[in-house]
Amino acid sequence: MRPVIYFFLAALIFTAAACQQQGFTPKPRGFFRVDFPKKEYRLFDEPGYPYSFEYPVYANIVKDTLFFDAKAENPWWINVDFPQFNSKVYMSYKTVGAQNSLDKLINDAFKLTYKHTLKAESINEEEISTPNNVHGLFYEVGGNAASAKQFYVTDSFHHYLRGALYFYAPPNADSLAPMHKFLQEDMWHLVETLKWKANK
Repeated sequence: MRPVIYFFLAALIFTAAACQQQGFTPKPRGFFRVDFPKKEYRLFDEPGYPYSFEYPVYANIVKDTLFFDAKAENPWWINVDFPQFNSKVYMSYKTVGAQNSLDKLINDAFKLTYKHTLKAESINEEEISTPNNVHGLFYEVGGNAASAKQFYVTDSFHHYLRGALYFYAPPNADSLAPMHKFLQEDMWHLVETLKWKANK
């Protein structure tokens, strides 16, 4: 009888030791899978607007009457709304002139971008220059900044346009990375197809 008891005790100890060695291994944190639509574009060319450009078919253009609870400066401020991604590119247009010198507008764009430095890990600038007399800078803000993609463009004499991408979600760089990459391509397409109209 004793050998049987020893056998069961040995089996119990072996099983307990094996369970302890295996332990619990938590799975790495994952993010929701995003299905991206096919890249297709249409033209925004509304009468009275001082610019035209191409934007994605999966986006909507919404006139911006309020900009972060403040009244829009003029009727040419719009948002490119991406409902599928719960995000918008806020686009503010200004006429270069006595009240808005080009130096002041560029300095304002610089300040608005670099105010994200508290959350930013990096800020990369890429020059914009197209055959349509569109020049400026595209900013990529690394880290958990509120707006990771921004740009400003101008013809240096009359027109100035600034765009900033915002998500209506916590600014988690890892979870938003695929959408940032996808929408950055659309922002670049917008800039590359932008054309100025007669000065307003």
